[in-house]
Amino acid sequence: MVVGRHIIAEFYGVAPELISYEDRVKAILEDICERVGFTKVGSIYKQFTPYGVTGVILIEESHVSIHTWPEYEQINLDVFTCGDVSKADKAFSMFLDGFRPGSYRHDVLDRG
Repeated sequence: MVVGRHIIAEFYGVAPELISYEDRVKAILEDICERVGFTKVGSIYKQFTPYGVTGVILIEESHVSIHTWPEYEQINLDVFTCGDVSKADKAFSMFLDGFRPGSYRHDVLDRG
């Protein structure tokens, strides 16, 4: 029985202006989580100097996390949801649209 979907992804060729600073990264993550219909419990972000961001959104369904490396134009992204697995797929598609990577790779793990 599948109880959740965990998408683990790496985005390459992401514009540094999208991923260098907390305010931009946070805006994209929070907007997508809201539009997908995740139930947010809380979030925390860390701005690195001179640039780069780590963030985690705790959702009732599980979590979304991001780590950015603007100097490499790279993102590591996790989307893990329990329940309606289609929400993980929808969120992932929206993250591709939001960050517009030149390329990416990802693994999809059905948990349970």
